[in-house]
Amino acid sequence: MLMKEKLSLKTNALWCKGCGICVFVCPKQVLAVENEKVVIKDVDKCIKCGQCEYHCPDYAIYLEEEK
Repeated sequence: MLMKEKLSLKTNALWCKGCGICVFVCPKQVLAVENEKVVIKDVDKCIKCGQCEYHCPDYAIYLEEEK
């Protein structure tokens, strides 16, 4: 099991269609849609719950293990 401290939030702008689902499901308002793409507005607020990753239909946002 990965520790949340070892995860970081990442986006893939090439895959993002700007639907805003991730923005809607984020409990801490970490994300925003700008120029039809998701952006991480305030990464320090992220609790790494994974809701954005789970709900993204395009796999454009995810939590990745830090190296």
